[in-house]
Amino acid sequence: MSIASKDIELSLIRKVLRLNWAIVLLVCAIASIGFLMLYSVAGGSFEPWAGRQMNRFGVGIMLMLVVGMINIRFFRWASPFAYLGAFALVVAVEFFGTSGMGAQRWIQIGPLQLQPSELMKIALVMGLARYYDWLDRGRVSHPLWLLPPAILIAAPMLLVLKQPDLGTALLLGLGGAMVMFMAGVSWWYFSTSIGLAVGAVYAVIASRGTEWQMLKDYQYRRIDTFLNPDADPLGAGYHITQSKIAMGSGGFSGRGFMQGTQTRLNFLPEKHTDFIFTTLSEEFGFAGSVSLLALYLLVVIFGFASMARNNDRYGALITGGLTATFFLYFAVNMAMVMGLMPVVGVPLPLVSYGGSAMLVLLLAFGLIQSAHVHRR
Repeated sequence: MSIASKDIELSLIRKVLRLNWAIVLLVCAIASIGFLMLYSVAGGSFEPWAGRQMNRFGVGIMLMLVVGMINIRFFRWASPFAYLGAFALVVAVEFFGTSGMGAQRWIQIGPLQLQPSELMKIALVMGLARYYDWLDRGRVSHPLWLLPPAILIAAPMLLVLKQPDLGTALLLGLGGAMVMFMAGVSWWYFSTSIGLAVGAVYAVIASRGTEWQMLKDYQYRRIDTFLNPDADPLGAGYHITQSKIAMGSGGFSGRGFMQGTQTRLNFLPEKHTDFIFTTLSEEFGFAGSVSLLALYLLVVIFGFASMARNNDRYGALITGGLTATFFLYFAVNMAMVMGLMPVVGVPLPLVSYGGSAMLVLLLAFGLIQSAHVHRR
């Protein structure tokens, strides 16, 4: 073996040892809970969900480790291209996308059906991190230099909202705002944005039934359901009503694995995707729900701890932005199924069934690992 080969081997070993193995183990633990729940909702079968999810996770975890071995400087260079590529795919959905469940969100690339808006969540963080890494710190809060990141966030948000996908658009906006906050943008801009958001909510509600109506009718029904789910318990309020019944029936320790009546008798819609947390609550109760939440919070803690130890501005912003995006994923989903916010169609990360969301999320963890391994 040549000296160069030995050096490469030693470098690879060092990188493997420097991986944030706490995050790797936590991700595997959360995904394992997902496999268990998908096995349960299928009536004790690996088909049609658990087996496929396990295969995707196997590919995704390898992708995470490979990406983690690549120097973060490569992703700094590639960030603009990643953003433009993801944005082009979101635009392509408008012309070549396939529809499902009342929305046009997917695009067929050979045998692969991809949801570009999922990729956009990661690419947006990469683009913003690269911009603020380039920008002088003294200009971060200057109004002129706030315009480019605002455009970077607003452009994909509007396209995704048109699909329509309110949940993903919400995550894009919040995720982008978190990166701007971490980069040091003044509090005053966020206060102003909150005020504008309140005004936008009023405008959305006021536009209902007019020619310039800003949301789809089903999205307004979701808002009505959120405010008063008991008004139509068998119609628009059915999802959240059944979700609350299932969660309440679980009690402290749950009904037992594969013993949830709401799930087994198919009272609970979307039990393998958006409402899988409700299935967990029914079968494992308050204790199981809190245990999963604790695993999620540990991932967030380790992610922000890695950010705090990283002296590279791009690496720190990538780590913090993707960790915040992960937090928004599970926080919005849990709030949604508990009736604390309208149902917006956000999956539970690493637990809900879904290929694009799973692979893209593990890609994001790969970027976090790359920043951690190659940190200064």
